[in-house]
Amino acid sequence: MQRSAVRPSPVFFGLLALTVVGGVLAALSHPTTTKDTMLTAGVFLLVLGGWAVSLTLHEFGHAIVAYRGGDHSVAAKGYLNMDVRHYADPVLSLVLPLVFLALGGIPLPGGAVWINRWALRSRAASSWVSLAGPLSNLVLGILLSLAVVYIPMSVGLAIGMSYLALLEILTFVLNILPVPGLDGFGAIEPFLSPDAREFAAKVRPWAPLALFALLFAVAPVRTAFWDAASYLFRLIGGDEELAYYGQLTFMFWRR
Repeated sequence: MQRSAVRPSPVFFGLLALTVVGGVLAALSHPTTTKDTMLTAGVFLLVLGGWAVSLTLHEFGHAIVAYRGGDHSVAAKGYLNMDVRHYADPVLSLVLPLVFLALGGIPLPGGAVWINRWALRSRAASSWVSLAGPLSNLVLGILLSLAVVYIPMSVGLAIGMSYLALLEILTFVLNILPVPGLDGFGAIEPFLSPDAREFAAKVRPWAPLALFALLFAVAPVRTAFWDAASYLFRLIGGDEELAYYGQLTFMFWRR
């Protein structure tokens, strides 16, 4: 890969700056309750900006692996610029997932990069293209969790980073499910029979919607999903109590 192929956009740096501002506000706050104004503003900006950054890195992960796997068209499409405006529709890619996050706390998948699968060198390359997105969320979740554990920081910053880390793990667990339309299915699809791939193509438009409806409307399904994500979060060293207070602070309108 040529070094010039990846050119982070000002939009990406703007999202990073928003995240940093939120982190600074959270770090400088002196929370005694979750109603502290600086704490609330800091955690809200940290999580909102951090989540937008992670959506960008998720899609960039797909694109950069596709580029290395043989699909150089992703560079011409602007996917390597880390600009959320290039990842499908901005409303569906960024705004809608953020709205659902604010309403229900479940991080829905964001945008999509259109990969020319025929240009990829192998089925394994196609599989890794699909895995790259959710693996980026897993790595971010691990790094954030470890930072909270090993880097001295204020309580305000710790609860914001812990909640963001939990969201990354939730995103990983959701996207890795073998449901047509999600990355987990995309990872196994190249190795399936033609009949199975044809069936998947037919159900792909509505299968994720059916899954999201189950997560929101069916308590046992939602509980199983959260239990799996919580177990993985604890496994990587995440602090559920800190994440809980981070969620409570982020969703200030519910208090």
